[in-house]
Amino acid sequence: MRHLTLILLTILASAAPAAAQSTIAVLPFENGGSYGQDKETFDALRLGLQALVISELERAQGAQVLDRAAVARAPGLADGEDHVVDAATAAAVGKAVGARHVVLGEFVDHYGRFRIDARIVDVNTGRIVDVVSNDPALRDRRDLHAMVTSVAAGIAEVLQLQPARSDRSIPAEAITAFSKGLLYLSRGNRAEAAASYERALEVAPDFAEARAALGQAR
Repeated sequence: MRHLTLILLTILASAAPAAAQSTIAVLPFENGGSYGQDKETFDALRLGLQALVISELERAQGAQVLDRAAVARAPGLADGEDHVVDAATAAAVGKAVGARHVVLGEFVDHYGRFRIDARIVDVNTGRIVDVVSNDPALRDRRDLHAMVTSVAAGIAEVLQLQPARSDRSIPAEAITAFSKGLLYLSRGNRAEAAASYERALEVAPDFAEARAALGQAR
């Protein structure tokens, strides 16, 4: 009898549906008060950091990450302007786009000393689950890509995802050019966007996100 029970439990376990993926929406990163570069660069980094965090999380196992276009169409974000979003608003955005968690990002660039923070919001409760920052050993703007991967890995850990190992390194100059491309494209300027993506690829020929964006801009 005990043997039969074990067989039945095994059959039921194998027939049970797999755990649902965690659907994540990453909002544009907010400028937390930066100095040392022009306003356009900081406006661009809002979108560039969002895109790169999305890219890193897409490589994690067990996550479904919404693309930037889906998030941009959400009520309250659709006009493309800089929004200061709190946890309750983030939860509302998450419900509108069908996300389980929303990531609110913020960056501060103080004359080359850079920091990235991310708050993870549970859409069902409207509460902040955790706050993740980049590795404190990384402070120089030149280490921007390493900061992004550090934050994405922290988000993955909080959400119990299995992050993919990242062995690439994208220069900050290329990230800035890529970010400006996203900004120009959001303004409808495809020619300027394409030129910015091309500049990013001159610095980092293997920058996959910039190459994909260039194809979309043309």
